[in-house]
Amino acid sequence: MRVPPLPADQWDDRTRAALRSLLPRERRNPEGAGPAMSALVRHPDLAEAFLNFGVHLLFRNSLPPRLRELVILRVAHLSGCAYEWASHLAIAPRVGVTDDDIAGVRRGSLPDAFEQTVLDAVHELREHSELSDPTWAALGERLDEHQRMDLIFTVGGYGLMAMAFNTFGVGPNDGGHDPAPTDRRTDREQVV
Repeated sequence: MRVPPLPADQWDDRTRAALRSLLPRERRNPEGAGPAMSALVRHPDLAEAFLNFGVHLLFRNSLPPRLRELVILRVAHLSGCAYEWASHLAIAPRVGVTDDDIAGVRRGSLPDAFEQTVLDAVHELREHSELSDPTWAALGERLDEHQRMDLIFTVGGYGLMAMAFNTFGVGPNDGGHDPAPTDRRTDREQVV
């Protein structure tokens, strides 16, 4: 692991504060934060700034939750990010994503025409760093402007997290706690 979790004896008030937007107080420690967040807090200023953005992507995103998870899983698959894939595989069934859908995400092919457009949008954004006019218009048939903006930032934000976690060497089973933090507002398990 290139960027291992911060050792317990190096956690301080600043480190714990960097996680406050994502984790409840009882999880702001080496055991509760999990391997990804424990690595990220090696740079508390960056962790705090990025996690505030991540909280929007996961908890305040205007995309329907099912579409959000299809997008995140597709990004995780295309990025080869085992940590994000495993984390969101746990969330996906709670928002209506089936095993057949997950197989489709892996293939890049879903039977629903609109959901296929969403997967195609993920591919376009990753390949070209922009959406074509036809894709933007097709997304606009069911998504408003805010939702389309959230889709773009979800692809970019989770792509960035995948880059970081892959480079740091964070895997899905790197010890300790389940990687899914608890959303204090709804008391449901979620992940960034």
